[in-house]
Amino acid sequence: MKKILYTLAICAVALATSSCSKLDNQEAPSETLTGSVIDAGTGKTVQTENGSGTRIKLLETSWSDNPTPFYIASMQDGTFNYTKLFPGTNKISAEGPFVPMVQTDASGATTVDKSQTVQIKGTTTVTFSVEPFLRIEWVGEPVINADGTITASFKFTRGTNDPAFQQDISDVHLFVNSNKFVGNNNYDNRYSPKIEYNGSEGNAQVGQTLTFTTIGGPLPTKREYFIRIGGRTNYGLKYYNYTDVKIVTVP
Repeated sequence: MKKILYTLAICAVALATSSCSKLDNQEAPSETLTGSVIDAGTGKTVQTENGSGTRIKLLETSWSDNPTPFYIASMQDGTFNYTKLFPGTNKISAEGPFVPMVQTDASGATTVDKSQTVQIKGTTTVTFSVEPFLRIEWVGEPVINADGTITASFKFTRGTNDPAFQQDISDVHLFVNSNKFVGNNNYDNRYSPKIEYNGSEGNAQVGQTLTFTTIGGPLPTKREYFIRIGGRTNYGLKYYNYTDVKIVTVP
């Protein structure tokens, strides 16, 4: 009897091992998708928030006509790099603070489709050319004031001529942080001022030079601060457009 039980146990282990090996023989995903989201008017990358704001949408059409979307988050400089994809054909687009690459009408029919169909294998590089809702630019360099605050000047303009995507300006914000990841999802509200606009009043500021000064009194000394300007319109999910990041060292 013991011999029979022992034999059965050995068979069970063998079957389990065989089953596991069948489940685990799929190689881990190792293909890379890299690239950038570019402002069609300036050729510069569209600045965003690290891990949010802009995302890359993938629809793998190799095995299904109705695939589940897979999303890759962009880095704050407008580039993306993901190294754990399976090889295959994908329909790819970008979503963020710019005119949608894929648009539909009231009936759900697609009216605009600027997505790209690519074969992902090895390292695949994709560049998206888009029209940002706003272009936000520094005017001069930020300065450290005698009272220990920082003043920065900037201006914002429309990034698209399409009136359907020229909604009212909602707000502009000077984001301040103690590390390089800075934006609406990562900032120190003790020092970061904001201007909110009612209705269309912010539209009169388009093209004008504006100035922000940090709030909350003097900034702690002997450290670096990472700052950037963000602004947004009332369109859709109200994503922010940004300047690039400036580093200000307070002595």
